[in-house]
Amino acid sequence: MDLPEKIENLSLNNAQNSTQTKREDYIGWKEYFMAIAFLAAKRSKDPSYQVGACVVNKENKILGIGYNGFPIGCNDDDFPWGKNTPSPLDSKFLYVCHAEMNAILNKNSADLNNCTIYVSLFPCNECAKIIIQSGIREVVYLSDEKAHKPMYIASKKMFDAAGVNYWQFIPKNDTIVIKFT
Repeated sequence: MDLPEKIENLSLNNAQNSTQTKREDYIGWKEYFMAIAFLAAKRSKDPSYQVGACVVNKENKILGIGYNGFPIGCNDDDFPWGKNTPSPLDSKFLYVCHAEMNAILNKNSADLNNCTIYVSLFPCNECAKIIIQSGIREVVYLSDEKAHKPMYIASKKMFDAAGVNYWQFIPKNDTIVIKFT
């Protein structure tokens, strides 16, 4: 094939590509960020709850991701994963760092002011304090199954007082499939 033929074929390919339309089955930003929170939760070794969080700025850039687990340097084979134990020292509750805390502490930016955090489970009161103090102004959650417990009622009370908007995400799709092949 000589040079003029190559140029003509290239022109034809470009003309064909310019008449194609974009793919319509892509996911929106909110679904994308909630899916990332759920993917992060897959890293959690907690047998009861696998929670993930994703912090995003106004430009839809991810600033931090986290999941619930033990602090750095605390071997997860040496600390308890149980919940209902005779001694509080044998329960995970005194040791586990929540997904929201990890996403905020793992941030790749100095400033989280006016950001949004996507979480799979509504934040507890301790995470609500960290969220408020970090400057995050919006919480998007999927599940609020513990809404009746005092620590979650306290979270909403603090969010309301601090002007942090929170709302439940309702996904358009039940599943998002990731294939590596």
